[in-house]
Amino acid sequence: MENLVFTQLSIPEIRQLFRQELETYFKHQPDETPSPAADQLLTIQQVANFLSLAVPTIYGLVSRSAIPCMKVGKRLYFSKDEIAAWLKAGKKHTIAEMDAEADAYLLKKKKGGKS
Repeated sequence: MENLVFTQLSIPEIRQLFRQELETYFKHQPDETPSPAADQLLTIQQVANFLSLAVPTIYGLVSRSAIPCMKVGKRLYFSKDEIAAWLKAGKKHTIAEMDAEADAYLLKKKKGGKS
């Protein structure tokens, strides 16, 4: 048979007890808050390797402002996230995607009243 203990605790005493238990619990828990991954900065050589392009080609893209970059003194740096987004922005559309865009355009044009 289990030993049962009955006590009379007031509501504020119960709250205080819960607070103490929760504080103890959270003090002993490891901080598992995921920190946002820091964006990696790449050098021109690293970008050239990442894109499988020659370094002079990267310099040409930079001079035409065709690729996102940062310049600190005489050095160029590239955000890996921005380079990945830049690559995705240049994605060629499939025939199905082009057909869907054309249909949407024609439907919008038709609703506008002019044919």
